Amino acid sequence: MKRLSSQALVFLLLGTGLSGRAFAQARAPQPPLTWEQVRQRFEQNNPILLASKLTIDESKAQEVTAYLRPNPALSLTADQINPFSGGPPHSTFGTVLSVATVSYLHERRHKRELRLESAREATGIATSGQADLERNLLFSLRNAFVQTLQAKAVLRLAQDNLSYYDDVLKVSRERYKAGDIAQVDLDRLELQRVQYESDVQTAQVNLRTAKIQLLTLLNERIPVEQFDVTGTFDFTDQLQTLEEFRKVALDTRPDLRAATQAVNKAKTDHRLATANGSTDPIFGFDVGRNPPIDQYFGVGVSIPLRIFNRNQGEKLRTQLDITRNERVRDAIQAQVFSDVDSAYATLSSNVILLGPYKAKYLQQAVRVRDTITFSYQHGGASLLDFLNAQSEYRSVERNYLSLIGSYLIAASQLNLAVGREVIP
Repeated sequence: MKRLSSQALVFLLLGTGLSGRAFAQARAPQPPLTWEQVRQRFEQNNPILLASKLTIDESKAQEVTAYLRPNPALSLTADQINPFSGGPPHSTFGTVLSVATVSYLHERRHKRELRLESAREATGIATSGQADLERNLLFSLRNAFVQTLQAKAVLRLAQDNLSYYDDVLKVSRERYKAGDIAQVDLDRLELQRVQYESDVQTAQVNLRTAKIQLLTLLNERIPVEQFDVTGTFDFTDQLQTLEEFRKVALDTRPDLRAATQAVNKAKTDHRLATANGSTDPIFGFDVGRNPPIDQYFGVGVSIPLRIFNRNQGEKLRTQLDITRNERVRDAIQAQVFSDVDSAYATLSSNVILLGPYKAKYLQQAVRVRDTITFSYQHGGASLLDFLNAQSEYRSVERNYLSLIGSYLIAASQLNLAVGREVIP
């Protein structure tokens, strides 16, 4: 077997160490992301959002097309050509009539400017549509973020309950050895531990599922084990009034803004249809050679006679389109009020329910559990009382976490209804 030199061995060990450190760094979990960091990554990486942004650029390109002037027309004519011999003198190649004509369509009544205005309003609608898409996607993102925080809180509670119960089991085993409790009571206590183990496993699965959903929205390909988020999983009872939220929604909702812009665009389109019903003259200038007069030039104008077609159908259609868009805008405005009122009612209900939990029920559940546990360990309470106290504590804590999750989802729903983040 060929031996490695000492220098080669050093390089090999050094390379192995560097590779090991690089692999360890790749496997190391990333620092937990805050909501602002998650939102920033979402805006940078989400493919649906990035694809939708291109529609704004496409609409801006339409503005360039809308403002283009008509191209002039060049016409070249050679007439009175007689290629056959023996013809009269005025029909030879030397007496060919040659004419060059340049004509240009002059658009009247600001047609070009109106086309540009309509295209710009279409860009405004596309921009508002992009903002509305982002609003809805952010709602899904915020829900996934809240579900991840809730899953972490539930997992932490399940692990704490299991740890607490294991301490109780440890004391119970010592009591059994001392002859203080019967074998059947110890068996029942140990069987009850399965429920706490099941809670931990279920919470781990829910947390992993929530992270996967969040990673999908972020378009991230990192392993779930290396991804984590952090944030405040709590509630506040300080809310603005319903009227304040309504006012913000009317000023902010992008779908309502898009509906208003659609009304303005319909009015511009009607003005453009009216302008298109007018006559556009064609001005011409020609130069030529007409022996024996030789060179000459001339000017002319062509005026179409709009007798039968004055764009009547398009005028009527655009007039009706104004009314239709106004009705759509009114419907969306009514929907805005409905969304805000429903979200506010749900949020207020969660706040009302959470208040007593935080002020009284949580402390009572802990106090009852600890008191019954102490009493049971000292022979002052039955096994059934102990198990009931454990179940009640577990139920109260889980209900509290579920209510906080519902509150945060309702807050996200209110942000969606208002159109911007009014409750962080």
